Amino acid sequence: MRVWQSFIRGLLLMPLVLCLAAPAGAASVSGRASTLLEWYDTATEDTSMPLYQYLQLNVKDLGAQGYNFKVYGRLGDDLNDEEAAKSRLYYAYLEKKDLFKGLGFRLGRQFISTTAGASLMDGLSLDYTLLEDYKVKVFGGGDVSYYQGYNVKDTIVGVEVSGQFCDSLDLAASYLQKWDGGLLGQELVGFDASYDLDGKLWLYNELQWDILSERLSYAQLGGKYRFDAPFTVRLEYLYSLPVFSSTSIYSVFAVEDYEEVLAEVTYRLQRGLQVFGRYTREIYDEYDDANLFEAGIEKLRTGKFSGYLTGIYRSDDGGQDLKGFKVRTAYKFTPMVEAGVGMNLDVLERQIDYFDSDSASDDTTSRRYWADVSLHLSKTMSVEGKVERVDSELWDYYNRGSLRFNVLF
Repeated sequence: MRVWQSFIRGLLLMPLVLCLAAPAGAASVSGRASTLLEWYDTATEDTSMPLYQYLQLNVKDLGAQGYNFKVYGRLGDDLNDEEAAKSRLYYAYLEKKDLFKGLGFRLGRQFISTTAGASLMDGLSLDYTLLEDYKVKVFGGGDVSYYQGYNVKDTIVGVEVSGQFCDSLDLAASYLQKWDGGLLGQELVGFDASYDLDGKLWLYNELQWDILSERLSYAQLGGKYRFDAPFTVRLEYLYSLPVFSSTSIYSVFAVEDYEEVLAEVTYRLQRGLQVFGRYTREIYDEYDDANLFEAGIEKLRTGKFSGYLTGIYRSDDGGQDLKGFKVRTAYKFTPMVEAGVGMNLDVLERQIDYFDSDSASDDTTSRRYWADVSLHLSKTMSVEGKVERVDSELWDYYNRGSLRFNVLF
């Protein structure tokens, strides 16, 4: 009965929002409703059947011109009562972009993303544009946590200043604080830059500094060059160090950083068809460094056929090697019907008891097969289905599938 109660509550959301919009004769409502049924085998060899009702609503000119309300969430339940299929409210906010000249606001549940940090927030954000090229964002509110519960003393505040210079240089600096139970948990600053030269050379950078720990917590430096010939090259460096809340027990433990250097070449054979090669050097403190090689070909759907084939090889002196590939092909039989099949295969060679000099090696192979189909019943209705089997020489196998019905309005 719980699932039907959830659906009734979900159906009541739509007329409620429509009633709110009714006083404004010019208000318009659009959105998407999606019903998703999944099934899969659990770790206890039972079958879980979660059912989700997703709803996305956009109400334009709510109450007055320029005031827009947006909401997206889901209601969930497991038909077999095996596992928790949790409901979620992803965002729900009222916004006005030009409350005053250059000033806009967004009030409600919203996603905040800056180089200094990101979070789902229940609160207010203000955006001010100065001289068209310079922007200031100020935000604050409750810090939403799905897995640790919601506490009125869990808050987030921050500011971001950004601007465009010389028509091709974008710079931004940000500052963020997170409070956990009324105590300062994180304090971070960020800086990012992007430079595009004549559409050929793109340089980008992101830096994050952990003030409480007094150390660099994230860095990304990269460049991409588009040659006159149909290929591009990309070079990138990444540094990452975990940032835990000062109120967490994990903050007292030593953590190791991770670094990687990436080089990539992409060559376009023709419209919608390209090949690529990628090399990544994974750099660790306590473990052996690893070399990762990837190569593949991809066909975007410019006609009826689409698909990809990629291979991967990872090696390190510690014995944690990996070989594998993934392939998918899809075909649009009619304007209404598209179907595809795919497979992933990985062969993992691993060293058991890594820090034991007498440790043994173990090899295992895992596979994943799937088939999917999309039916476009009309411009506003579609059905998507997928079935797959996952098996491993180490963990046996399990089956899973999904069926989704989408309606645009």
